[in-house]
Amino acid sequence: MCLILFAWKSHPDYPLVVAANRDEFYERNTEGIAWWPEHPHILAGRDRADVLGSPGTWLGFTKTGRFAALTNVRAPSEKNPDARTRGELSLRYLAGDHQPQAFIDEHAKRFDQYNGFNLLMADLSDPNNAQMHWVSNRLMMGQNIRPRKVFPKNALDAGVYGLSNAMLDTPWPKVNHRVAAFAQALAMDSGELKNADHYLRVLADTHEANPQELPNTGVNKDWEKALSAAFIRTPSYGTRSSTILSVRKDGQFEMVVRRFDANGTVGHDVVTGALSTSPGSNLPA
Repeated sequence: MCLILFAWKSHPDYPLVVAANRDEFYERNTEGIAWWPEHPHILAGRDRADVLGSPGTWLGFTKTGRFAALTNVRAPSEKNPDARTRGELSLRYLAGDHQPQAFIDEHAKRFDQYNGFNLLMADLSDPNNAQMHWVSNRLMMGQNIRPRKVFPKNALDAGVYGLSNAMLDTPWPKVNHRVAAFAQALAMDSGELKNADHYLRVLADTHEANPQELPNTGVNKDWEKALSAAFIRTPSYGTRSSTILSVRKDGQFEMVVRRFDANGTVGHDVVTGALSTSPGSNLPA
């Protein structure tokens, strides 16, 4: 996952709206969104275990209102080939029952076993205590990325956010431009779970940043430029899926996923449902 735009408690009808592009090598073996047989309450894509050694997911949602999404932190010089699979973190959160901060406290001692990651977690199961957190095992020191040893509490306030392959709201061009476009789409959303196409258009932008705007993440400039687009297209690597998740305050939700390969669109999935909350309860908006 390389670009996540999300609105937390920033729409009168939705406590959470997410628009996310997942970028990956086309040869990597993954499965599209589905309810997992071994975890029937989890709706998520799947990184195949035979590729990575253990299953995981880049983005998922549960019938009880738990959300998780993951991006890598781009720091090629620090990459450890023997590190644990980052996607297992989001799966562990979705499959468990810890509140986001409790999950961070429980797992922080093992975060150094993973290459750089950003993890978003939300819990909408309790209408009176809905919360969303961001955690990363890396930090920015000037232009450099370093391992993080201390994990401060990062409960997110209401707002519209963008996350790519650096820290939350790092002002990369595609983050700044797409957050603005996402906010416009959000403002026009009628709250009827029928507006995914507006958000998909936000994610479909193939514009690359000007050379002077590019970050320096340790890859060559041609690759840096290709990766600066919200929707990436190269012969071997690109945007594999665009996901829209909308959760209404009445517990109704919709996940829309458009899937791609090197030749274009290969599938379009829509899953709707309702959270398993107490009768008559409303989520905060």
